[in-house]
Amino acid sequence: MKVVTGVVGNDIHVVANRLIDLSLQARGYEVFNLGVNTYLEEFFDAVIETGAEVLLISSLNGEAEGWGREVPRLKAKYKKLDDVIMMIGGNLVVGTGNAEDIIPRYKGYGFDIVCHQVDLNTGLDSLEEMLIERNLK
Repeated sequence: MKVVTGVVGNDIHVVANRLIDLSLQARGYEVFNLGVNTYLEEFFDAVIETGAEVLLISSLNGEAEGWGREVPRLKAKYKKLDDVIMMIGGNLVVGTGNAEDIIPRYKGYGFDIVCHQVDLNTGLDSLEEMLIERNLK
């Protein structure tokens, strides 16, 4: 199972990015880590180039919301992303917000799994559950 991951936008949280990479590898995933300061187009290009089944985007500075609004437009442009599990996690808003408002917003942007301020292993367990539901694992 291939996963493309990285940190979206003007976010330089390299330590969290590395922890995600290591955690995915420990669970047996083949990881393509794009690093920090990654634009959405770079994520989508990498998914297509690698044939990844999962796209996991992280954000710790809250800028993901601005970038997330572009996902529907880009998904329409990148037709081959329909079957890709799209996951986002971290601190997904600038300032404070509650998951009851944030999760539906991001799902409306096109993400299948939204983990706002959720422990990394809990988030990855959610990914495992979705893969099982979709008979991919």
